[in-house]
Amino acid sequence: MKAFIVQKYGKKEILTLAQEPKPIITENEVLVEIYSTGINQLDTKILSGEFKLILPYKTPFILGHDLAGVVSEIGSNVIKFKIGDEVYARPSDNAIGTFAEFLAVPEGDLALKPKSLTMEEAAGVPLVALTAWQALVEIGKLKKGQKVFIQAGSGGVGIIAIQLAKYLGATVATTAGKASFHMLEKLGADVLIDYKTQDFESVLKDYDLVLNSQDNKTLVKSLNIVKRGGKVISISGPPTPTFAKEIGASWIIKLISSLLSSGIRRKAKKKGVDYQFLFMRADGKQLEEITKLIDNGIIKIVVEKVYPFSQTNEALNHVARGRAKGKVVVKIK
Repeated sequence: MKAFIVQKYGKKEILTLAQEPKPIITENEVLVEIYSTGINQLDTKILSGEFKLILPYKTPFILGHDLAGVVSEIGSNVIKFKIGDEVYARPSDNAIGTFAEFLAVPEGDLALKPKSLTMEEAAGVPLVALTAWQALVEIGKLKKGQKVFIQAGSGGVGIIAIQLAKYLGATVATTAGKASFHMLEKLGADVLIDYKTQDFESVLKDYDLVLNSQDNKTLVKSLNIVKRGGKVISISGPPTPTFAKEIGASWIIKLISSLLSSGIRRKAKKKGVDYQFLFMRADGKQLEEITKLIDNGIIKIVVEKVYPFSQTNEALNHVARGRAKGKVVVKIK
């Protein structure tokens, strides 16, 4: 099968197109023929080497964290899927490799693809939607009448998170460029802040929850708009000792995580705010709940651009620039 490989880490490195053996599945896995794959900031960060401490993949390896495709083979213990099913997934960290024509995916990571979406649309959903779900529902426990600040509203996570927060009954504030305001209003954003000309810290006050996806300076400022007892959940770091423990990291990674996050944890504690780092995980059951919201028209998917498989590196560069409005997808079949 054709696949795009990380040969070595580096900010200027690109993926190499290669011929790889088709995966052999275990009894608990499903072989998926991949039709489309979504591109994420996580892919660019792994390629650059930024996440080597958290995700120490040994090169060479196949990159990619989102897929939509068709089941072509099932393991002997698999009961939820059959050959020919249209599925989508964000595979577990130890099972990534969606920049390829086939992938062996653990059964628990998969869900049936939303019937209302094309393969290209579905491929852009799993990672960002699971991130939004785990931040707002699982950790944030967002309730009706609360206020949430979702940074970078026109990004992949932001678009889903805004719609999910509105479905949960929250008032939603977000940052974006003015060109995206109309789209974000239609998706449910109540308070729109132009990040180029406005400072969210002077606009927002007494929020219950912040979903931080920006730099450390923005993270520190976010503490100032949250009321005591509120939460700040960051998907861009810094990681915490709790996170390091959850992933079974070595003592040195636990120590590094403690040092990296000590400042923000201290500031949050002083203000009576709960700070947590979220590195989303694969979860087929949560993806099933997201599928229902999509097929019921509650969550709409925004795809900015679809690239052919041969232009996977160009798609990665597009996402790395950080200006995509919606998802960037690669069509493999």
